[in-house]
Amino acid sequence: MMPVSMVGRAGELAELDRAWSVVSAAGRSTPTVAVITGAAGVGKSLLVAAAVDALTPRPAMILSGAARVHGPAPYDWLAAVLTGRDTGRLALPPDALAWLAQQPTAPRERYAPGTLLRLAVRTVQLLVGAGPAVLVVEDLHALDPASVNLIGELATVAELPALLVVASRPAADAVAPELTRRALARLSGVRGAVRQHLGPLRQAEVAEVLTQVYEGCDPSDRLVASLWRCTGGNPYALTELLAAHAGDGPEALLRRLPEPRPPVEPIAAVDPVAAVDRELTAREVEVLGCLVDGMSNKQVAKALGISVRTVTVHVSNLLRKTGSASRTEVALWAVRRRPPVPAPVD
Repeated sequence: MMPVSMVGRAGELAELDRAWSVVSAAGRSTPTVAVITGAAGVGKSLLVAAAVDALTPRPAMILSGAARVHGPAPYDWLAAVLTGRDTGRLALPPDALAWLAQQPTAPRERYAPGTLLRLAVRTVQLLVGAGPAVLVVEDLHALDPASVNLIGELATVAELPALLVVASRPAADAVAPELTRRALARLSGVRGAVRQHLGPLRQAEVAEVLTQVYEGCDPSDRLVASLWRCTGGNPYALTELLAAHAGDGPEALLRRLPEPRPPVEPIAAVDPVAAVDRELTAREVEVLGCLVDGMSNKQVAKALGISVRTVTVHVSNLLRKTGSASRTEVALWAVRRRPPVPAPVD
């Protein structure tokens, strides 16, 4: 596989490794949470896979689940975790396990929601045991509401020695934006949580990709700029483009490039009418979108390719122009004025 997705992600990998050391070395009994957000194609899942693969010492248990076709029961994430796993030794009611695993033989009678949530949490605790373990949650934005609620509970439950890694698109791209936004805020607010937001590759990182794909290549500035414009710096789009023209040399590739498309900005959409009313600049609108996603000044700077000092100035201007007293108030101001976001069509 081309090394595209890991270029520019060394800092994120190191941060996840440090989070794992807290769980594995310190004998921590409560979870350490890592939240990774970003637009489609920026390499969230590949980053998680690479990080988990490199963890030392190796996790005693890895539980991984993602959204799936909904069955008659909730808890898609846990159902995916339980698929193909021997649960006969778990000290839990068999009918509850059948329900949580979405087995076709599950009884018709449903547990009360609160009871089922407690059983779901207990199931994860029993699977993890003494740990240390890694819990991987793929595509939080597409999970069913019960699973999202379960992940929030797992983030703070006692006696769970695990690194909880959650990957999600920004809330604005979710099937249920408000639910996802609340869940991301809850997870990011856990003490000691790691918060990462993956943006598009910069031109220098595109150049690094080319030197790895084409050994000994010294890519021209024109080629790098053209590739960056065509793909918007999106790692997935870049990988697909290079794979489609694998037989071409770098300069031959330049002649075959399609028309460029706008860069993929990993920020939430903001109502342009409200922005004009408040006389926000284009850059302030971008910073505002990042604040809505719960990003810190450092993360905003990395996502937009500007300095932390510049972000601080933009945040100050946003507070003044919107009449807000805090970053949270600014984010709420933007959310109230955002136009409805249609559900994504896959």
